[in-house]
Amino acid sequence: MATSTNGHITATPDVAEPGATDTGGRTWASILELTVREEIIQGKLPAGSKLRLKELSERYQAGVIPLREALSRLCATGFVVAIDQKGFRVAELSESELLDITRVRQQIETQALRDAIGSANVAWEGQLIAAHHRLKRIPMYLPGEGRRMNPDWEDAHSDFHAALVAGCESPWLRRFSALLRDQTARYRLLSMNIPKSGRKRDVMAEHQAIVDAAVRGDADGACRLLHEHFQVTTDLVMAHLAAQKAAGAGKAGVKKAAAV
Repeated sequence: MATSTNGHITATPDVAEPGATDTGGRTWASILELTVREEIIQGKLPAGSKLRLKELSERYQAGVIPLREALSRLCATGFVVAIDQKGFRVAELSESELLDITRVRQQIETQALRDAIGSANVAWEGQLIAAHHRLKRIPMYLPGEGRRMNPDWEDAHSDFHAALVAGCESPWLRRFSALLRDQTARYRLLSMNIPKSGRKRDVMAEHQAIVDAAVRGDADGACRLLHEHFQVTTDLVMAHLAAQKAAGAGKAGVKKAAAV
């Protein structure tokens, strides 16, 4: 049976019944939901790819029934799409969806941050500062050639943004913030492929400025900086997608000319 820890998949020898739970009290379907979602976010299950139950069952050493339940749950959160009578596939990535996710996230998460600052206390400030400190200490990329995202940094980055809104008293705002954060992560990984010369930004400085404004109680300033932080990432990804589309069109044109 598959379980997920810090972005890595491990397996236990048994194939559990759909209602069974692990030692932490979670159902196997819940564990599979987290595992598949993690692999979608990391790009291990590519956008648009078919999710065949037999293959996934072998991949995760899991039963088909809890797998189907997990995929159905992921349909509800937008990571997976159900195909009529044909199973499931990973949701596609698109420019229009990215723009929509960004717009909604800017609205939801800035409101959550404003509420958190409005009810700020020492515990929230301490949690935020600790999460930011951890994020600063972890390298964004793994050592070696290529630009491979460090999963520990990705976890710390998610924790940092969660800490920003942790003081918000609305469970729904926090819940929607988390969902949008995960959806954005799928696109943010695309920005890792952008050459350094094309990424004229200092992410660490952006995070520091947001924290400073939040801790000193400047809700307007913190929300403006967070709004801009999301927008910069989206603009980079949009430019990258446009460049990919143009390159693809160019290659298609060359092939067509060569065939004449």
